[in-house]
Formats: sequence, C-alpha cells, structure tokens
Amino acid sequence: MFRRIKNQFLRYFVIFIYFLIIFFCAIELNFLWLFGYSPDMQDIKSPVLSVGSEVYTADGKLIGQYYKENRSPVEFNKISPNLIHALIATEDARFYNHNGVDIVSFFSSMVSTAQGDKRGGSTITQQLAKNLFNTRKRKSQGLVSRIPLVRTVVYKFKEWLTAFKIEHVYSKNQILTMYFNTVPFGNNSFGIKTATLKYFNKNPDKVNPAQAATLIGMLKATSTYNPIRNPERAVERRNVVLGQMVKYNYLTAKEEARYSKQPLRLDLSYVDQSSHGDSYLRRAVEKWLDKWCEENDYNLYEDGLKIYTTIDSRLQEYAEEAVAEKMKSLQRRFNNVWGKQNPWRDSKGEEIKDFVLKAEQRLPIYDLLKKKYKGDTTQIQEYFNTKKRMKVFTWKGEQDTTFSSIDSIKYYARLLNTGMMTLEPSTGKIKVWVGGIDYKYFNYDHVKQAKRQAGSTFKPFAYLTALDNGFTPCDKFTDRPVTIKYKDNGKDEEWSPNNADFNFSYREMSLRWAMGRSVNSITAQLTEQVGWDKIVEYAHKCGIESPLKSVPSVSLGSNDVSVYEMVRAYSTFLNKGERVEPLLVTKITDHRGNVIQEFSLKKERVISEEVAWLMLYMFRGGMEEPGGTSQALWEYELWKKNNQIGGKTGTSSDYVDGWYMGITKDLVTGVWVGADDRSVHFKTSETGEGSRTALPIFGRFMEKVYEDPKSGYTEGPFPKPWVKITKEYMCPSPRIRIDTAATDSLEIGADTTLTIPDITTPAEPESTEQVPPTQ
Repeated sequence: MFRRIKNQFLRYFVIFIYFLIIFFCAIELNFLWLFGYSPDMQDIKSPVLSVGSEVYTADGKLIGQYYKENRSPVEFNKISPNLIHALIATEDARFYNHNGVDIVSFFSSMVSTAQGDKRGGSTITQQLAKNLFNTRKRKSQGLVSRIPLVRTVVYKFKEWLTAFKIEHVYSKNQILTMYFNTVPFGNNSFGIKTATLKYFNKNPDKVNPAQAATLIGMLKATSTYNPIRNPERAVERRNVVLGQMVKYNYLTAKEEARYSKQPLRLDLSYVDQSSHGDSYLRRAVEKWLDKWCEENDYNLYEDGLKIYTTIDSRLQEYAEEAVAEKMKSLQRRFNNVWGKQNPWRDSKGEEIKDFVLKAEQRLPIYDLLKKKYKGDTTQIQEYFNTKKRMKVFTWKGEQDTTFSSIDSIKYYARLLNTGMMTLEPSTGKIKVWVGGIDYKYFNYDHVKQAKRQAGSTFKPFAYLTALDNGFTPCDKFTDRPVTIKYKDNGKDEEWSPNNADFNFSYREMSLRWAMGRSVNSITAQLTEQVGWDKIVEYAHKCGIESPLKSVPSVSLGSNDVSVYEMVRAYSTFLNKGERVEPLLVTKITDHRGNVIQEFSLKKERVISEEVAWLMLYMFRGGMEEPGGTSQALWEYELWKKNNQIGGKTGTSSDYVDGWYMGITKDLVTGVWVGADDRSVHFKTSETGEGSRTALPIFGRFMEKVYEDPKSGYTEGPFPKPWVKITKEYMCPSPRIRIDTAATDSLEIGADTTLTIPDITTPAEPESTEQVPPTQ
C-alpha cells in the first residue's frame, strides 16, 4: 500500500502517521499489559477531585477522611478574571484555540530545550490530565515503564490522549474550573480557594492582578517561588507573570508598572477550620488497614477508597456521651482528693520530686534545646518557665490561658483518661471504639495502643483454667493466708498475697462466690493448684497476645494488656467457646462503589461450649453473689425484662488502673480508666477502684443503649446452656443476713438464679496490692 505513494517523504510521513495511530491504540488498549491503565471516558466524565479515602460507620455515616490534599472546590463564577488571565498568559496562551494539545507549543519547547532553555510544552488541559488522573502513577504503569526513554514517551502520549478526551467532554470554562480546583500551591494547599485564603485571606473572586500573578507564578515551582519561604524569588516570578499579562493584552503597561512595584502584602491570618475528621476511630481504621494496603498496593491518602466499618453510630454516640459524663465527674473527684497537692507519688505515697524534670526530658523539644544552649540547664529551664498563650483541654471546653511549659506538664499530668471498646461476639463486629477523652489533645489510643495492668479483670482466666481441668463452680476454698514458693529466673521466691482490705475471713467459699467477690487469697490458692503456666496458656488461647510473665501473681493481673485484648478474650465465653478475630472493617470499595475487598469473621474453638457457658454463670456472680464487686450496677436502670449482666472489676496497685469488663446477652464491653502516667493515681479504694471509676461508664452506656428502642439491643437473660452441663453449678447460696430496715427488695424473675445482695457484707474492694505498678 505504501509503495503506491511515489513521493518518498510523503510515504515515510504516512508510515509514521500509521505507526502513531497504532501506537496510540496500543496505549489506549494497554496491549499485552505493556502500557498500563489509561483513564477511560467514564473516568473523564466522573473525575474524582479529592483522591483521599472516606470512612463510614456500619449505618453509612461519614466518620472521617484520609487525604494529603487540603482543597476546597470553587465554581467558575467565583474565580477572579485576574487569575484566569494570569494563568492563560503564562501557561497556555493558545488555550482557547487548541483541542487539548498545542503542537506549536510542543515543538517550540523541544527546540528551546535543545538550546538549553527548558520550557514547558504542556497545555492547561494536559496539566489537568496529570492532576486528575496521575498518568505517571505506579498503578497506571505497564511493563514498558522499566525502559527509561520509552517510558517518557508513553507518559506524554497518555497525557495527550487524556487531554483530547477532556476537551471532548468539557467546555473551556469547565476545564479551567477543574484545573483551578486541582492544582497544588504548596504548603498543603490544593485548589485556588485554599491558596487565596492561605496566602492573602481572600476568596478567589477578590484577588487583584498582583496577587493573582503571585499565585500563578508559583505553579512553575511551588517551593522555589513560595512567597512565605522565598519572598524575593516570588516577587521576581510575579513580575514575570505580570509581563506576560501585558504581552497578551490582559493588563496595560501602566498597570504592570504599578503592580510590579508593590510588596507581596501577604495576609497569613486565615485559620483553616477544616480537618480530616481526626479521631481515635479514624486512626484505628488506618492502623487496621496498614498491612492490607501494603499487601494490595493501596494508599488511603491517594486512592479514593470508601471504607465501611463495623461501628454502630448510635452505640458510638452513647459511649462517647457516657465517657464525657462520667469522666467529667471523675476528674472533679480526683481534683478534690488531691487538692493543691501534687498527685505524682511513688509506691510509698511520697511525692516524686523530679517528676516534672523527667517529663521535660521526654519531650522532643528538650534535645533541640540541649543542642541550642549547649547543655546549659539554666537556659533550658528558662525556656520551660516562660509563659505563653495557649489553648488547653478542659471539661468545660477548650480554653485560652497563659501557661509555661512546666504549667502545661503539671496540668495535663493530672488529667484522667480512658479507653472503651464494645464487641458483638456472635458476629465479631466492633461496635464501639473510644480511644480517649479528646483526640485533639490526647492522640494516644487507649483501646489497642496502650497496655496497662489488668488487675482483677485477669482473675477469670484462673477460674477458666480450673473449670476446664476438673473443678466446678461449687468447689470450695477457704479465705486464708497463703504463701506460694516458686522460681523466677532460677531464683527462689515466695509470694504471699493479701486481700484488698488486708483481712482474711477464714470463711469457706465456692469458686463462683470467690470470683464474684474477687477474693485474692482463693484466686492464689487456685493458681497454685492449676499452675500459673497453665493460666498463661489459657489467656493466650482466648485472645491475649501481649507477653505474660508466668509467675503466681499472673492471675491477679500483674501483666500489661490492652482493652482490645481483654474484650476479645472475654468474648470467647459469650461466643460458645470460640475465639473471634474482631472485625473493624467489613468492606472496601473504589470511588464508583465497586467492591475491592470484603472481610469475613474468623473464629477458632479454644474451649468447650460447656465451660464457656459455666464462665458466663461465674461472671453473673459479680451481681448475684453476696459482696459481688459488680453490684454498683444496681444503681442503674438496667433491670427490666428479667435482665442479666455479668462482669468483672479490676484495680491495679495504688489505684493506678481501674477496669470494668461487662457482659450482656449480646455484647462485651471493656473500660479502662487512669492517668497516662502511672505515678498519678487515686489514694483510696473508696475513690479509685474499678467499681467506682470504670464501672459507672459501662453502666451509663448500657442505660443509654437500653433506653433507645432503635439501638437493636434489649435487656434479657443470658442464653440457656448450649449443651448438657455435666458439672455441678447450682451451688447452695451462702447464708446472708438481710437488714429489714434498709431499702429492699429487688424484683426478680421466676427463672433467674439471682441472690439478693448481702447488705451487711459490702462489696470487696479490688486491688492487686502486692503487684507494684510499672513506673
């Protein structure tokens, strides 16, 4: 066919054109996966301006976003003509005369580059193609991306193809609007509205020619011509743009002379109130998906994913309200306990004199100051003592104050924090995640990131080990002193735990009563009989991942664990003995709704159904046995419809950590309360034990859940036995004395095994007194 063309030049030109068409087609079709993905017409018609990902609750409410690009879109009629004129004059003078690719400008740029003058040949439409679809992104690359020169040619051809498609779909004004809404201006400013507000505190329709020229001038190199960092270069570049505007008749020479002599006149007073929706939950989802993103080559901040979590927005709201309500009053109690005294104390109750100094030294700025002042501690302390204006967290809202750094350290050290998680064991779905009292001021997540001594909430693993190895809930032990001899790293040791009140009743108690009353001495005896190694084994089987030091005190919670681990482990009992891997995310889609990944429940049987049900029966002992440590829950409106709740309180030594693990027929909830620094704590059991710090949050939360008929969760008894129970468990209730003068009686359903609380025997205070807190 080509031989028919007699003119040799014309023949080669036609061959070149044919080759070009074939090459374009191969790129468009990604022939043999050589060229990578190219945006199709559907992409062009539905561009994603913000490529960040969004996170939703299970019921479709937006939780937060992940994005690197801080942008705020604006309509064409809200963009000053000064900006449009500056852009066209500088970047694409023939914008209104081409169809996406300016061949004249392209060849001109090639010639100038060959002469050593690098000049861009990309049109505004081509630049928009890069901004919108990132044709050089790794996911858009094929096999030829490994060949340097060919890779560059393919990149450019993709931009051309995409530019042609954009011009086919959109008008010139629409293209300009999309360009202004996507182009970066440095300092995490994407889009013209964000830029005009950041640099001049003006909306885009209010900027004058000099300000417009400054911003458009930045597009050549946002760092080099940044007016904040490099004002002199920014002025030079601004004046070049003003000259281009004169050249193409958008300004008069007189106007150029006036504007080019003006200083930059930046106005940096604008404060961006927008955010990513930062929260403990948003951060937890990000951590949750770290491995998945790495394995599947996705970036939450760039790939426009929609992430659907298991979080129930109603329950999450009720949990946050309960935390705010109870932590506010708890902080007031803490402040009253200590008054003007400093609460940072050692195990003997003595104030830690160098507490503030050590806190200073842990701050990142301390090392910088040390270098700056060459180790001069006087100057360093002068810096930390200098007063400055700052905003601080309070339970009355964010407040302005004048604090030195030392004032700030002391103030925040006194604040109590919390972590709370709720799981639905039957589905493995996490319904509530409250990582702390305020994410803006306390980024540290107290659900999964923080690990603290579990106290008596760890005792159930000792009782579980016993039930699975021959014991029954009715087996009896005597509350008496006990000494256990053991070896620790080859050294002979003895352990003689006290009860929390330092008294022994010498009374015989069933295992259910002992666990419900949280008796240290009986738990220690049980530990000696079943073996502490065995207890560690069972705790790990149920879902505790943290390393556990295998010593006799393990059963009293001497090890550090997270709220997340404890909730997962406790859910095993409600889930018929199957350990579940909690789900925080159920589904991920792309921006069009196409499902990329679905996550399903993973579970594994670790204990028998019989033992699992017996453990639920044991947990009810905290409410039903005399002196049970959960009986503060009677104060809450939770007892309609024959309701049953099981749970376990926990308090570490010196009332550093307060815990409550609550179980209903549907849900398992874990709550931890304490100060971030372990040397800051309450003084007495009356103010600081778990039943008085963490339990009230659980109680108020469940009240709110049960009060809402739309929550999906109602009161009711625990499940009937799933299998035949072969062990004795209906133990004779201990004889109790009822004070008839006291306010009585509890209305009890006919099919419950509830015992009226022993009014003459107060609930046992919780403490692992013999386990020193980690400083």
